[in-house]
Formats: sequence, C-alpha cells, structure tokens
Amino acid sequence: MKSLLKLTGIALGISIAFTSCKKDNSVDNTEFETTFTLSSYEGISENLMQDANDVLNEVAADNNLQGTNFTSGAAETNGILNCATVTITPANSFPKTIVIDFGAGGCTSPNGIVRSGKINVTLTDSLRRPGSVATLNFDNYFVSGFKKEGNVTWTNTSTANTKSWRRTCTNGKITAPNGNYWLHSGTQNVTQIAGNNTPLNLIDDVFTITGNRTITNAAGNTRVGTIINALQKKASCENIDQGTYQIQGPNHTATIDYGNGACDKIATISIDGRPARTFLLR
Repeated sequence: MKSLLKLTGIALGISIAFTSCKKDNSVDNTEFETTFTLSSYEGISENLMQDANDVLNEVAADNNLQGTNFTSGAAETNGILNCATVTITPANSFPKTIVIDFGAGGCTSPNGIVRSGKINVTLTDSLRRPGSVATLNFDNYFVSGFKKEGNVTWTNTSTANTKSWRRTCTNGKITAPNGNYWLHSGTQNVTQIAGNNTPLNLIDDVFTITGNRTITNAAGNTRVGTIINALQKKASCENIDQGTYQIQGPNHTATIDYGNGACDKIATISIDGRPARTFLLR
C-alpha cells in the first residue's frame, strides 16, 4: 500500500508539472503571436505615416509652398494629387489652411494607391523653411483600405547643411480593412539625404527616418518600437524599402526588416532570431 501511495504521488506530481508546463507554453505562444501581430501593425503604421509625408510634400511643391528661395516652375511629382481637390486659404499670407480632398469614392494615383477622404493641414510657413510647422489631421481618410486617424505635427529642424523634420504623432489610430484596429504614437526624425539640390523634382528625393513608436491593440496590449537602422523612404517608391525596427515585448524581441532597397510592399518579422515571416506594408 505504501508503495502504491508513493507511485500515485509521483504520478500526480508529474501530471501537475506537465499541466503547468502546458499552461506556460500556451501563455508564451499567445505573447509570441501578440508581439508578431503588433510588430506588423507597427510596420504598417510607419509606412502610412510616410505616405502622408509624400502627400504633404507634393502639395507644397505643386503650390509653391516649399520656400521662397526656390526657382519657380512646374514641379515634377508622382501625381498623387492628380484626382484630388486642394483648397488653400488665405492666398497671400501664413498661416495657411490646406484641405486635400481625395473624394468619398476614392482617388487612384498613377502608382495604383487608392486614397479617399480628406487631410487637413495648417502650415505656419514654407514647408522647407527652418522652424515652420505643419499640423495634419485626417477626416474619414483611407489609404489602400486602411483608415488613418490622429494628429501629426511636422516641425522643420533644418540647418544650413541638412534638411530635416521632427514628426510627432498623437492619438494615432489605424483601422485595417478587416476591421482590426490599433493605436499608435511616437516621435521620429526625418532627414532628406538626396534630392536637396533639385527642389522642384520630388521624384529623386530620399529620406531616412529614426525614432520610436508605441503600438497598442484593441485588447490593450502594448509594445514599444525603436528604429535600429535608419529606415529609408524614396519618393519614387510608394513604400519604405530599407531599415530595421526593433519591437520589445515582455519576453520576446521582434525585428522588422523593410528590405534591401528594392521597391516592393513586403517586409519581414523575425522574433528572437527565429525564421522570418513576411507581411505586407499596405
């Protein structure tokens, strides 16, 4: 009987340990997948932020709002505003109120990106003048089916040798085409590294992005992301095409890799050095 009781106790201990192990694995797998999902959300958020930058730069170039020291003439752009209605008031002074209306039915740019709704901009001075501030908010605004909300402030931090901006997002919210949504906020520094000498030609512009962002899903799970290797956004490409982003979870670290400079909408996520998974930026 004593032997039987002893064996029963050992079996019970093994059973409890096995159940506890299964529970721990389940919790870990859930946290792992949450980190992966929030990382993909971060990648999409950053890409849509850069898309808003493309729109803002094109509005400034098309309407002689870049800076008064630039040579006048027709701007060479990607045609993002080819079917948008742009209203600017007042005509001859700052600050200006700019309404960029892509329409309720959608406006397709030459590169195939569909935008709808409005971006409202308040611009204190020429976009490329040091100290100028552009404040953006979004009115029922969609890009490729993703609804973008919140406020973005662009502050020109340029020096005599560098064109740069500080970009701060507050109350950001993205709703995916499937209805899932997430919140995001953070501050990035954007530096122009090519195209400075051809201000009317936006197509040769290239920007780098550094900084951080916080992402929160509908369940309240939060991850903090930090750009490890500066992201690259070419004006000639509709998506970020280079750089790495690190997302820190409670138990796992994810790395978003935007690629090697090839213009596509694919990025990858690797968690704790495991084989990478791909996701789409829009």
